Amino acid sequence: MENSSLHIPGHIAIIMDGNGRWAKARGMNRSMGHQQGVVAVKEITTACSNLGVKFLTLYTFSTENWNRPADEVAALMSLILTSLEEELFMNNNVRLRIIGDLSRVPEVVRESILGLQERTSVNTGMTMVIALSYSSRWEITETVRHLARQAAEGKLDPADINEDLISQNLATAFMPDPDLLIRTGGEIRLSNYLLWQCAYTEFYFCDTFWPDFHEADLLKAIEWFNHRERRYGKTSEQVAE
Repeated sequence: MENSSLHIPGHIAIIMDGNGRWAKARGMNRSMGHQQGVVAVKEITTACSNLGVKFLTLYTFSTENWNRPADEVAALMSLILTSLEEELFMNNNVRLRIIGDLSRVPEVVRESILGLQERTSVNTGMTMVIALSYSSRWEITETVRHLARQAAEGKLDPADINEDLISQNLATAFMPDPDLLIRTGGEIRLSNYLLWQCAYTEFYFCDTFWPDFHEADLLKAIEWFNHRERRYGKTSEQVAE
């Protein structure tokens, strides 16, 4: 299928898995895998922008990742600080948005990424969303607490709580649900990522480690997506109509 004939998903979410195993297979320190993973991020971000993807959401660091060895966490935070180059966003007209529990992120990293988010807000192309110190259960719990406080203060009737209201109060309220979720590295699970938002997302799992995931692999995933029938509970006949 030629690129020009592909239906490009409006929102692609990616679980970038396999950096550490990529490095281990080469006798390298895990941090080298994360550094090479940044190269893949830049390539895939540029490719998605050129293809016309509207939203690209990257699972960069989960709340569970705080449980990793302290030296690896410190190296990852340092890498995040140095790898988000403003040129990548400005050259591709890409906006940056951050979702996650930033209260746990070191102040220097938090201030840097929030500053970059502000500076790129003028861009009009693709939105790249970085899920940093994020987990879906954290997000949903925070939303429930917020709605419960509103109800306790008499600002919200619990009977008015519905799916739309919950969606409107999630950290991801500014963007549509993912059309396609890609997970590299061979694992077949969501790992606490966008659980609410992925109710009708198409899942594409591949064995390729993230540092080896290139534009050709992205196009392969999009071509696979093009052969999926998205029925949303309807029959094939209803979709055809």
